[in-house]
Amino acid sequence: LTRFVFDRLFHSKKAAKMMKAAALFTLLASASAFAPANQSPRVSVAQNALIDEAFGISVETGNKCPPLGRAILVDANETGIKWWQNAEIKNGRVAMVATIGYMIQKWGIHMPLYLGPSGSNAFHPESTKDWLLSSTTGVTFSDIAKADPLDTIAMVPAAGWVQVLFAAGLFELAGWKRQWMDENPIPGNYGYDPLGFTKREGGWDSAELTKLRMMEIKNGRVAMMAMAGWLSNESIPGAFPVWHP
Repeated sequence: LTRFVFDRLFHSKKAAKMMKAAALFTLLASASAFAPANQSPRVSVAQNALIDEAFGISVETGNKCPPLGRAILVDANETGIKWWQNAEIKNGRVAMVATIGYMIQKWGIHMPLYLGPSGSNAFHPESTKDWLLSSTTGVTFSDIAKADPLDTIAMVPAAGWVQVLFAAGLFELAGWKRQWMDENPIPGNYGYDPLGFTKREGGWDSAELTKLRMMEIKNGRVAMMAMAGWLSNESIPGAFPVWHP
């Protein structure tokens, strides 16, 4: 009887091990069916060249796309890379304007409109009569002028943000048409150049304009990092451990 019990126990353990091994083998086989096929070296080299030769790659990263950017663009075609270039340029432009607005607000420099009809000194937000920004909330332009940058976001009424988003949407639609529907080959060129930067000898292929385009991208990148640091410190005091406005 004892021998019978041990034999049954031994065979049951052996069978269980075999079943586990079979299940593991089945799972591995199933997983391999969903594994991506290896790319041919020729496709990989071509894709790397497409990424590394995109305008905006500079000496700061060894004239190569950084690893994170390469991972994002690994399956992108020319149109996809152009989309990311437009996104970076537009965000950089917004960040550069934001840095100016942030510093102006922190330094207490305000336009006469923010002071009400008195038109007093632009460096002092007080006025003899305040103009209401919102009659429903009672917020005045002078209140906005005295507040910290992040606090002003909550002070703007909902109707004001609707106007901001509507205006931004119009700009986006105009940019989409001029960049994609008109098939403009230059990322970031939306046909608006009142100062005539693009109307110089040689056009977009000139060395001077190429240098200016690269400077804009680099300054935009610095501005995006600066705004990220400033806003982090505004939300969490001490998060940005260097001097800042």
